Amino acid sequence: MILNSRSRHSAASLLVCLATALLAAPSFAQSTTPPAALEQPRTSSRTGPLSGYMDFHFNKATGQDGVVDFHRFVLLFTHSFTPRIRFVGELELEHALVEGLEDAGELELEQAYLDFLIARRFNVRAGMLLMPIGIINERHEPPVFNGVERPLVDTVIIPTTWFETGAGVHGEFSGGWRYRAYVTAPLDANGFSADEGIRGGRQKGAEASAPSASVTGRVEYLGVPNLTVGASFWRGRGHIFGTPTSTGVRVLEGDVRYQMNRLELRGQIADVAIHDAADINDAVAFESGIDPNIAQGLLGGYVEAAYRIWNRPSPRDVVAFLRYEYANTQRRMPAGFVPLEEFNRDSFVLGATYFPDPDVAVKVDYTWLRNKSGFIQSPSSFNIGLGWWF
Repeated sequence: MILNSRSRHSAASLLVCLATALLAAPSFAQSTTPPAALEQPRTSSRTGPLSGYMDFHFNKATGQDGVVDFHRFVLLFTHSFTPRIRFVGELELEHALVEGLEDAGELELEQAYLDFLIARRFNVRAGMLLMPIGIINERHEPPVFNGVERPLVDTVIIPTTWFETGAGVHGEFSGGWRYRAYVTAPLDANGFSADEGIRGGRQKGAEASAPSASVTGRVEYLGVPNLTVGASFWRGRGHIFGTPTSTGVRVLEGDVRYQMNRLELRGQIADVAIHDAADINDAVAFESGIDPNIAQGLLGGYVEAAYRIWNRPSPRDVVAFLRYEYANTQRRMPAGFVPLEEFNRDSFVLGATYFPDPDVAVKVDYTWLRNKSGFIQSPSSFNIGLGWWF
């Protein structure tokens, strides 16, 4: 859910006020509880801990002025009603303030769900949920991934951060298996584009239209030490709301992470199919006069190697990494449509991260970004970032 205001103000102050209210909640509850209840306090109910993460960047693209941006300020909070009923919330401010249009900043409710913990193998979750797609979407705090910016595949193929209202189940099995499966609202096909695929179609729980339901899930295997293998999917429809036009959408993803002493390897591949892309193109062009040139098929992935070149004395550490990325949002076009080759992209990212503490990351990298167009060049960039979580 996104909250924008037309009057200029500091949304960071709102986050601080919310955090203060949450921390003060136990004492307020005590002052308003009837005397009879005070004699038998609910010792199992507990608010906290409060946590969060922040990051800010300096980005200098080729031929452009440098940009300094406090990209994210995020607060996470929890409340346990009982040992088996838990609330988790996440509130994120992007680009430091909220001022009218999205480009000036966003205040988003990325998570707000209840967990009903029944057994290790089977639990129920409902509310605002992160889609369990890929490596980054559920865990995107700055110290857990390399590079100042998130990988390209996790921006234009998998639209992180992807969250939606819904409900589902999750659990773990012996042998290192765990799963998550949810039913959620569909996509808004009016937001699909040639550049970023289905990214603009996320409804984000903001009075989301739901003429149909979508399903998503993830399975992970952690049965081998230092190895994590995952597979994810999303299946549903993209609707042109207010018209009968819609299309089936399917996302498939696979990933692997492996650590051997100081060497860390990871890779990910993601494929998106928009079955009736021609109908969506025609419907959007009829309404807006602009053909979005949406593809039927999108494909992206990356491979990354990282090496801890200095990990003593603890806890300080330096990690150097190299990542190759590929993302083509025009890979397979519907009949009669021509791909825009500037959106067939790949890149090399070379950089390092210094950890003065395991939860604090000082990042620097250079990104060589290319595309297949003979006329439009993609700018490379030099990037510096500072991120932390607590």
